[in-house]
Amino acid sequence: MKQSDRSMAEGILFTDQYQLTMAHLYYRTGLYDKQVQFDHFFRNYPAYDGHEAGYCVNAGLEWLLDWMEWARFGEREVDYLSQQTGRTGKRLFEDDFLDWLRRNGSFSGLTMRAIPEGRVVHPNVPLTVVQGPLAMAQVLETSLLNHLNYQTLIATKASRIHGSTQGRLVLEFGLRRAHEKGANAGARAALIGGADFTSNVGASAVLGYPPKGTHAHSMVQVFMGLGEGELAAFQAYADVYPDDCLLLVDTIDTLESGIPNAIKVFEGLRRRGHEPIGIRLDSGDLAYLSIQAARMLDEAGFPDTSIVLSSNLDELSIWQIITQVQEEAPRYDVDPEHLISRLTYGVGTRLITSWGEPALGGVYKLVAICDHGEWIPAIKVSESAAKTPNPGHKHVWRIYDRRGKATADLLSLDDEDPGEMEEVMLHHPTEHGVCRTLTQDDIHEIEPLLVDVLDEGKLVYDLPSIDDMRELRDADIGRLDPGVKRLISPHIYHVSLTEQLWTLKQELVDSALENS
Repeated sequence: MKQSDRSMAEGILFTDQYQLTMAHLYYRTGLYDKQVQFDHFFRNYPAYDGHEAGYCVNAGLEWLLDWMEWARFGEREVDYLSQQTGRTGKRLFEDDFLDWLRRNGSFSGLTMRAIPEGRVVHPNVPLTVVQGPLAMAQVLETSLLNHLNYQTLIATKASRIHGSTQGRLVLEFGLRRAHEKGANAGARAALIGGADFTSNVGASAVLGYPPKGTHAHSMVQVFMGLGEGELAAFQAYADVYPDDCLLLVDTIDTLESGIPNAIKVFEGLRRRGHEPIGIRLDSGDLAYLSIQAARMLDEAGFPDTSIVLSSNLDELSIWQIITQVQEEAPRYDVDPEHLISRLTYGVGTRLITSWGEPALGGVYKLVAICDHGEWIPAIKVSESAAKTPNPGHKHVWRIYDRRGKATADLLSLDDEDPGEMEEVMLHHPTEHGVCRTLTQDDIHEIEPLLVDVLDEGKLVYDLPSIDDMRELRDADIGRLDPGVKRLISPHIYHVSLTEQLWTLKQELVDSALENS
């Protein structure tokens, strides 16, 4: 795709056709500039083939805001729309609407609140709240969901992987298996969620982290094909990178060839005043091989060299590797905890594709509309109560119990402050009669989660660095109950409604059903 075509495909037309036909309808009916509110939220945690997450990590906002800043209807976009016709040959978009797009087709009129990137988030909680003129708030939907859903999905997967490693380094290796340019967004989200570095050089350059990588089997194969062998390949790599030498040792035979040859090269480096980084294992029984590698490296006098593991790793396989190391290492006189402290994990396909759950079910729903100066809550009634959004202007609060642990996220109406209530009643979002009451003595802290991001298109928010997002992530995860963080069958984290919001929702649902 030519660069000019790429800008066309990835600009304001990076949307679904029905967003534009709806915008045209709003223009024709005079509704285009009516003030509305949309909420973006997801309904369910990623399920990962039955191993459902207990939390998500929010990500993607900065890249959405960057896109919104430059995306607009210019002459090329308007000319394309002017040529669209329906099945009878009639133009889909009329000239007066296209002229309006030329003058007003940007996101400069929108106001946004959002939960910051890096924060732990939960289902049915508004992550992003958009207010502004109906037509352009509608056009925003597709790109907003595209930017935010995927990065949140990958950040969540990365956080689970990070949690499974017991604090060891995680390297994101997924570029070759990613979905085209989505690899860049995925690398960023992985860094937010739990990866320490990525092999993606371009993303690393943009995001400010050094790229990480070793070498491929092909390098060893080249030397083998020329009759020089694995040892010569390792030696050549060590000669070029004497202070950054990390060797992939499983091209031929890991234990009989790869590690012994690596040790020979490491001994030569040390004689010349250099210390090797370590080895990488990319196939076989990684737990067993890491134990044997540690034993051989220890006996050769390299007890602290790193052992990098790769090959279809994810949070569950890493957990199993660590469990096996803890059980088996003592049989070979290898200290399991010291070995675990030496491990680094290169995670590729199963991270960048969110293996087991390919999409986050984030949605963008109309929840309020302004008519003659009065904001009216809006409701969409579904046969499934879980798919009925929570209406109106809302605040989002995180309630921490007396231990300082997060116990619930609470949605309230805009004029409510649970910190001023003697008792806080928490209603289940969909189940009648399921509620609990907290007194202020039960509560350590009540924290508002939404922050102001845009004010009529103007950025009013200091965008955090990835390091800042990581700090937010670590702080939030540290305040979750251990059961919520479990990789398998986590405890349910409660998302609740205040009594007033619950009552409003039920009244709107009843009214909608009566008038249907």
